[in-house]
Amino acid sequence: MYLQRRFYYLMAVVIACMASGYAVAPMFLVGRVLLLLLLLAVVADVVMLWHRRGLSVTRQMSVRFSNGDDNPVSIRLESNYEFPLTIEVLDEIPFVFQRRDLCFKVSIRKRGEATVNYCLRPTERGIYGFGLVRVFVSTPLRLVQRRYSCGKPQDVKVYPSYLMLRQYELLAMSNNLKEIGIKRIRRIGHNTDFEQIKDYIVGDDYRTINWRATARRHQLMVNVYQEERSQQVFSVIDKGRMMQQTFHGMTLLDYAINASLVLSYVAINRQDKAGLVSFSNKFETFVPASRQPGQMQTIQEALYAEQTQFDETDFSALLAGLAMHSTRRSLLILYTSFTSMPALRRQLSFLRQLAMRHRLLVVFFEDEELKEFIMQKSSNSTEHLYQRIIAEKFAYEQRLIVRTLRQYGIQSLLTTPKNLSVDVINKYLEIKSR
Repeated sequence: MYLQRRFYYLMAVVIACMASGYAVAPMFLVGRVLLLLLLLAVVADVVMLWHRRGLSVTRQMSVRFSNGDDNPVSIRLESNYEFPLTIEVLDEIPFVFQRRDLCFKVSIRKRGEATVNYCLRPTERGIYGFGLVRVFVSTPLRLVQRRYSCGKPQDVKVYPSYLMLRQYELLAMSNNLKEIGIKRIRRIGHNTDFEQIKDYIVGDDYRTINWRATARRHQLMVNVYQEERSQQVFSVIDKGRMMQQTFHGMTLLDYAINASLVLSYVAINRQDKAGLVSFSNKFETFVPASRQPGQMQTIQEALYAEQTQFDETDFSALLAGLAMHSTRRSLLILYTSFTSMPALRRQLSFLRQLAMRHRLLVVFFEDEELKEFIMQKSSNSTEHLYQRIIAEKFAYEQRLIVRTLRQYGIQSLLTTPKNLSVDVINKYLEIKSR
């Protein structure tokens, strides 16, 4: 039982009346009467709250959370009391969120229901533990509170952003992918997979005319080509120390993991085979490329299990591992982080060898905070001038890295963590169209 503020306010009035009885004698009697009434009201309040267990509470949420997204949680309250209630709900969320604002106040009519909704945004993969739901119930008298400890502790696994997959799927079904930046890529040239021969109709490319079939049928016939399928697409994730830099609470590694999950989904829906590779100072995870029905679940479980590494990245281990596990020419989407030209030069020879064996796309990250700092208006202080020059030097080196990679025939993509998934998908569609 917890006494509420109204009880203390009324008790203060009683004490004031009894204290004033030293000056005015009848006030002491008035104070005693008020004290008796207050005690009777408290007893009545206690009886009303404790004569039955009149409240049931259930927490409703997904069995797994999506990393980097808002995950809804709802608490359903059902009252069996014969009078209205004033309720305070305190949910024991995982301590990692460090939130102190999840105390909700609701009112319920007699034998009524109510639902409390809120969202949690995790920024790390792993297992998150929820505690009990603490509910404090008051009658219309509001003198005492009864505490209910409802539910039971439960764990929730935080997976890579599967909510993003649903968003892409729904937008694709409604042909609204342009809303999130997915471009319609014009096909360049002709695809090489022959599909069928059909009659010529106005608008067909005359370069696809099949003259032998035309001679046999005595009418124009054209070849029909389909988009190349069953190509291997590997998401290659660098787990070295440079990928531990954080933006908006999430590491570059987690951004890369979320983008890899979405890209694998798009590749499989494009009839390609999606696979996964991760490495740091050694070759670690390898999921063979496939488009079988369970492949997305396999990739998701592998991405969930990826652990943070703070070792120096070894691209020679990646080269040796891919030579052993993947002999077929594939499209490699390499997520890494290069901050300077010396860092690139140390790995350039390995990247060139990868590009000779596979189609390589190097994806690295643009520093959003650095970009915003450069766009700010300059002040007259010498310190700010030096800071701006250094920031522009870093930005120039990133652009120089892109040009250097292109000189060696390696495609590259410099993007911000926020736009990573959309930019990677657009680049994949562009490469596939060629």
